[in-house]
Amino acid sequence: MAKDPLAEAGLHFDELHKLRVLEPDVSQKTTELKEECEEFVDKIGQFQKIVGGLIELVDELAKEAENEKMKAIGARNLLKSVEKQREAQQQQLQALIAEKKMQLERYRIEYEALQKVEAEQNEFIDQFILQK
Repeated sequence: MAKDPLAEAGLHFDELHKLRVLEPDVSQKTTELKEECEEFVDKIGQFQKIVGGLIELVDELAKEAENEKMKAIGARNLLKSVEKQREAQQQQLQALIAEKKMQLERYRIEYEALQKVEAEQNEFIDQFILQK
């Protein structure tokens, strides 16, 4: 077999009989690799679009969750405030009840004292009438 002097010089003919520097197999593999790279870049682009959409969706959900969290915190604070107001009102009412009980006790003692005075006065009147 005679060696091709062009092949030894690194020159080759392709299927269209054009002179090439690369061997036909290497040229074909390079073309295939280029096509695979283009497909890969396209797929990466699609992936980035999908991931971008997912990130936007997650960001929206995070914002909504944060809003709901703030609403819950506000409701909890309002509930605590109402609870404190009720406790203060209950203490005021208990103090008023204690004050009214003391007033009732004073009135009861005064009433008993007045009943005693009335009884003494009635006894005095009865004795005065009997003496005349």
